[in-house]
Amino acid sequence: MAFDSDYSRHSALVIVDMQNDFVREGAPLEVPDARGTIEAHQELIAAFRRRGAMIVYTKFLSMQEPCLLWNWSPQCKPPIKCCWKGHKRYYADVARELECTAVIDELTPASGEVVIEKFGYGAFHATPLNDILRNRGISTLLVTGTVTQICVEDTAREAFHHGFRTTILADAVSSYAPDLHAATLKNFAMKFGWVAESRALLRQLA
Repeated sequence: MAFDSDYSRHSALVIVDMQNDFVREGAPLEVPDARGTIEAHQELIAAFRRRGAMIVYTKFLSMQEPCLLWNWSPQCKPPIKCCWKGHKRYYADVARELECTAVIDELTPASGEVVIEKFGYGAFHATPLNDILRNRGISTLLVTGTVTQICVEDTAREAFHHGFRTTILADAVSSYAPDLHAATLKNFAMKFGWVAESRALLRQLA
């Protein structure tokens, strides 16, 4: 188990890309299973906030000019403009327009919580995340969010290479591809870190 015994000082919860353009119904890169992780996220967030422990949210932003990523995520190109910062979109499940890159309302970051904006899959690449964590004395990461085999995996692997003891919380990550979701968790647990259920962590936090 990778859980640190002193969460308030040494552990951070890293919530990857739980944004409108991934989670809301009908979103351009919708991951329906992500909505099934909202309750687990809410419980984790509440537990970390009660203890004054660090919470980090990441937000994937698309480049607004042609780039390599557009080859695999053509939804990021006009006219759809998936994950373009400042672009608003109507989502039927909430019946209103929302900023497409914003973290979903159910998990809105609190004042003072860290939000990392990234133009790639991993949250460490070309961002200040490593320095922010080191300056707070963080050594252990609990990683959640979407998509399991893309941004979650890349973030968790980068965390390993930066020397953080990292656990992916299996019931708080999601994918549109069950086989890739399962393979990612199995492979991560073999060579990069740990995989656990959020309820096991919450029992330790109780």
